[in-house]
Amino acid sequence: MEVAVLKETYPGEQRVALIPASIPKLEKSGFRVFVETGAGDAAGFADQLYVDAGAQVVDRSELANADVFLQVRSLGANTVEGRSDLDLLSQGKIVIGMCDPLGQPESIAEMASHGVTQFALEMVPRISRAQSMDVLSSMATIAGYRAVLLAAVELPQMFPMNMTAAGTLTPAQVFIIGAGVAGLQAIATARRLGAVVRAYDVRPAVKEQVESLGAKFVELDLDTGDAEDAGGYAKEMGDDFISLQQQKMAEVVAESDVVITTAAIPGREAPLLITTEAVRGMKPGSVIVDLAAERGGNSEPSRPDERVIESGVVVLGPTNLPSEIPNHASQMYSNNVARLLLEMVDEDQHLFLDLDDEIINGTLVAHEGVVVNHRVSDLLDATCEEVAGVANVDSQESVGVDDSLSSDKLGDEVTDHISDSVDMEDDSTHD
Repeated sequence: MEVAVLKETYPGEQRVALIPASIPKLEKSGFRVFVETGAGDAAGFADQLYVDAGAQVVDRSELANADVFLQVRSLGANTVEGRSDLDLLSQGKIVIGMCDPLGQPESIAEMASHGVTQFALEMVPRISRAQSMDVLSSMATIAGYRAVLLAAVELPQMFPMNMTAAGTLTPAQVFIIGAGVAGLQAIATARRLGAVVRAYDVRPAVKEQVESLGAKFVELDLDTGDAEDAGGYAKEMGDDFISLQQQKMAEVVAESDVVITTAAIPGREAPLLITTEAVRGMKPGSVIVDLAAERGGNSEPSRPDERVIESGVVVLGPTNLPSEIPNHASQMYSNNVARLLLEMVDEDQHLFLDLDDEIINGTLVAHEGVVVNHRVSDLLDATCEEVAGVANVDSQESVGVDDSLSSDKLGDEVTDHISDSVDMEDDSTHD
């Protein structure tokens, strides 16, 4: 069994999917590891470290015979350069990586059309046995930590209280929105730096976790009885709830020197929690770090990977903070990936995909030319219907349109194109 570790091609991506320390455990289970030249350089893992650990370091062209390809960002999560990977991938190859299946379902269909078996690490189920493979939690830990450091650098004051001969400096007031993994790590980091921290989450059940880290849990007078799904994630709330939430949250935001937002809903746009008007109510020099900027943002002024100034308030929208701490991020990612890979090995040290296994089943999104995750398939169906519908409207509004561009034919072409790539039927897979 040959495993290939690819060098990341996404602009600015410094992580590597597998570090040298993970190689011996894979070799013990029958894997031979091949690493693309320079794959770990940006994360601090030189080629010689891989060689010393037992891997072979080779040029990209020599990786085509591998059975399994490991990446941080495969096609869906790397829309910029990801298609270049398809040159290495043929029928039956296995790809393990982050691929944004709910945000870029068309990329999953494209992988399926090449006969590639794709595992989406974003889809690791939230069960006890899968905790050691939970890439989202690992990367959120890094992001929460890094977000506080960014805010501390931007803020024109120190975080801790200081009593000196020159006077007393009051501590920074930090407000964390969202008490998931990233939010809890942000709370812990801000507290270590000496700030006074408050936090809010739509799920009242996390109050105890927030308070255990030394922060005050902000309770807004809202009905949050149905705010959490079976997997422990926050659910999407209605427009009336969001509007009232924005109004009440604006008061806390106005009192804060730093606001870090982490609220996200899997597969959906991030909820808008801080309006531009609320930002204008903050003191000049205050800082907002919006970790949901890539999905539309929790803060209205935020823009992905931009530094925006709104009424004297600095609004940051970083989208890839784990890559800014590539060594530890790669270490955590590698451990997650290695554990998942070992789940695919049978007693005879052969690759075996047990589709009845909850972890394998949950993370598998494309297999044998078919998109097998029903959530991804549903998104593809919706996209197909939307495109065909638009084509039909445009055609009806046109006069003297060439028959080769008629709405019926265009709609059929769209449907055929996607149907040729993937089988739209819901294989018994669940997420």
